[in-house]
Amino acid sequence: QLQFVESGGGLVQPGGSLRLSCAASGFTLDDYAIGWFRQAPGKEREGVSCIDHSGGSTKYVDSVKDRFTISRDNTKNTVYLQMNSLKPEDTAVYYCAAAYYYGVAWLQKDLYEHWGQGTQVTVSS
Repeated sequence: QLQFVESGGGLVQPGGSLRLSCAASGFTLDDYAIGWFRQAPGKEREGVSCIDHSGGSTKYVDSVKDRFTISRDNTKNTVYLQMNSLKPEDTAVYYCAAAYYYGVAWLQKDLYEHWGQGTQVTVSS
C-alpha cells in the first residue's frame, strides 16, 4: 500500500528549529519530485519547497528562503525539511506530496499524485 508518513512537528519557540521527515512506503520515492506544503487555519494550502527526483535541484518560496532547507535520502525513501529561525507565521499543518513533475509550476497542487496526512508545527512563545 502506497503511503506517506510525516513526522517531526511540534511546538517550538520563535527562533527555534525543527526537522520534518516524510517517509514513503509502498513506492519508490526517487520516481518523484517531492514538495512540502503547509496550511494554516482559515487559509489555503500553500507551497513551501520542492526538490527534484535526484536531490540536485530545489525550490523555495520567498518567505522561507534562507531559513528552510529541503533534502532527500533516496536510500532511506525519505525527504526532510529543516526549518530554522521559525516565526509564528510558520505555524501550520505541513504536508509532503509526490509529483512526477518538477519545474516552474511546482506550486500547483493538482500536479501532486500522493499526499501525506500532515504534521502540526506550532511556533509560539
